[in-house]
Amino acid sequence: MEKIKNLIPRSILNLRHKLSSVFFSFYYGNPSKSMTVIGVTGTDGKTTTSTLIYKILKQAGLNVGLITTISAKIGGKDYPTGFHVTSPNPSSLQKFLKDMKEEGVKYVVLETTSHGLDQHRADGIQFSFAVYTNVTHEHLDYHKTFENYLRAKLKLIDLTKPGGVAVINYDINEIFDTISEKARSHDLKVLSYGLEEGSNIYASGLEVNSRGSSFAVNIGEKQFKVKLNMPGEYNVYNSLAAIGVASQLGVHENDIAEALAEVEGVEGRWEVIQSEPFQVVVDFAHTPNALYKMLSYASQIKRKGKVIVVFGSAGKRDKSKRALMGEAAGQFADIVFLTAEDPRGESVSNINKEIAQGIIKYDKVEDKDYFSIKNRKEAIQKAVKIAQEGDIVIISGKGHEKSMNL
Repeated sequence: MEKIKNLIPRSILNLRHKLSSVFFSFYYGNPSKSMTVIGVTGTDGKTTTSTLIYKILKQAGLNVGLITTISAKIGGKDYPTGFHVTSPNPSSLQKFLKDMKEEGVKYVVLETTSHGLDQHRADGIQFSFAVYTNVTHEHLDYHKTFENYLRAKLKLIDLTKPGGVAVINYDINEIFDTISEKARSHDLKVLSYGLEEGSNIYASGLEVNSRGSSFAVNIGEKQFKVKLNMPGEYNVYNSLAAIGVASQLGVHENDIAEALAEVEGVEGRWEVIQSEPFQVVVDFAHTPNALYKMLSYASQIKRKGKVIVVFGSAGKRDKSKRALMGEAAGQFADIVFLTAEDPRGESVSNINKEIAQGIIKYDKVEDKDYFSIKNRKEAIQKAVKIAQEGDIVIISGKGHEKSMNL
């Protein structure tokens, strides 16, 4: 099927999605018009941020639905969105929205990807919020250039109705300027968040440990404390984005703080499978930025042990990120196992060699500091076998996914 798709010009496929979006929106009665739809996009953190928004709104007693790469939540039930799906196709997406409307849902949190935006899969949806977590190196196999990738992300603003809100990470510097300028030109309110006082919402007194973090949230003259049971500074950013949305919807700070304190994590995102005598963690990090932040965090909390990571890079996808991911592993991991990660017919050995070009920049030696093992199960078994007390074994790249595209 993928080979057949490759024979069809992308413009034709995108036109098909665009027409499908308009048709199925009409067919199902334009369900998004009767709901507040919150679109969440970015390179990393989309699923976690979407889930946090959902949890906060639910805590506040609002009837809310959620659609992410993991599942769709409607009326307290989970529905699969499909294997390896970045965004559901227009018919499935509009059907989910129709079902939510029938369940009385008033707020929808929708994870929105660059592929989905570029292919017009969300064109039949009227968004009220456009949330941006970050925009870094990813999907250049598809978009070809970073400028095209950013342009695709900006399409979420085009789909957001005038008077809506753009919630943007202030600490992504010049990218923030580009996104906020676009948002203002479309008559959107810009709400910035970050770790600096220059943003509209910022964290102060931040303390991060192996279990999570605590910090004060500052919104104008208002300040309240938050405890987050999700590790890493990157999850502080995700929570601030969620807080930004909630604050615009009038959610009380007590509901925000209580919801965040109760969230134990998101499936496949720093999911601790075993704690003693060494930690085993499953994570979804599959971009240079995500892998860098995740391994940097692991190196900070490892105590006296080692950071052992198992990961690979998708076949027939963005090759330019492979060495960059290797650099992140070379810098922060003590032992690296390179393995299969949806090779799609491409040689796993060749993929691993390209990743290794980044690892060796940190004087790592093959078969001593890093290993190439084609079979993912075998790589995981060997990583766990060599682990000792105090080590952190991270199985990265697949997260919640239950299948492998060979």
